[in-house]
Amino acid sequence: MKRLFTKIALLVAGITGVAKAQQDPQFTQFMYNKLIYNPGYAGTSGSMCGMMQFRQQWSGFSGAPQSMALSADMRLPNELTPIGVGINIMSDKVGPMNTMFLRAAGSYNILKIAGGTLGLGLDFGMLQKSISNTWITPEPLLIDNSIPGIYSAGNNPALGKASFDLGFGAFYQIPGKFYAGLSSTHLTAQSLADKTLPSVKFQVTRHYYFMTGYTMQLNKWSKLTPNILFKSDIRSSSMDLNLTYLWSDMVWLGGTYRLDDGYSILLGYQGKAMADNKLGYKIGYSYDVPGNTNLGRYGSHEIMVSVCYTPTKKIPTVYSDPRFLD
Repeated sequence: MKRLFTKIALLVAGITGVAKAQQDPQFTQFMYNKLIYNPGYAGTSGSMCGMMQFRQQWSGFSGAPQSMALSADMRLPNELTPIGVGINIMSDKVGPMNTMFLRAAGSYNILKIAGGTLGLGLDFGMLQKSISNTWITPEPLLIDNSIPGIYSAGNNPALGKASFDLGFGAFYQIPGKFYAGLSSTHLTAQSLADKTLPSVKFQVTRHYYFMTGYTMQLNKWSKLTPNILFKSDIRSSSMDLNLTYLWSDMVWLGGTYRLDDGYSILLGYQGKAMADNKLGYKIGYSYDVPGNTNLGRYGSHEIMVSVCYTPTKKIPTVYSDPRFLD
């Protein structure tokens, strides 16, 4: 099993420029953590929010992908300069390989556009790719030429390289009703190579995202929201189609179909942690069933927790003199 996964992991990594799959972490509950896809989202909700996501893909499969994301964003408390800021920390581990993302986001929020806010943002930071020395050749003491790269049988070095990372995004939303965003990550599309084995390279590719969702009020107690996430690195593309039902603004149940990759079941709860309704939280869980029959028994688990604080809007006090126009 480990030998099989070594092949899968190295091909997925895109070593020596052979990219076989998208390189960014995959999350089923994408609609609750938009900042990791689009820096333009920062500040557009008007709240101060923090989010944690953890995903164990193909549970029970040795060396299966494991992803974690921490993010936070807010709008600076200055109405004259509506700037949103945010931060993303992500880890994506696949077998012996680990990718770390650390990015700061900044967004200019254009308020009151058709009842919503448009955010135009950039994020910048660091991307680090590493491969531990625990990886093994497909067969003991043999070289498999189908695996890109050059390595010595029985003597596998640890490799690693960090580099600058840059992304851009535009995001529009009417909180609680509609959102749409277009973005791109890894604009620099650099090639990473460790000095230990400079012939072994990891080619970072640009990723493109489009996401949108619209909330329909069915009745006093029920809301229905379709969500779409399209992602592409040009060589390969994927689309998540989600439908979520929210009851009494507290409990949700949803389903997602990922084209050519299976389906997911989502459930969660949201509530208020303070009597004045300023502090809210969400807890969600999803389970993915792979579409690949060979991986059918290895489902994927994902949990997310978020907390948002919404400050009270200050209403300016106006003083007037009735004799002002006399």
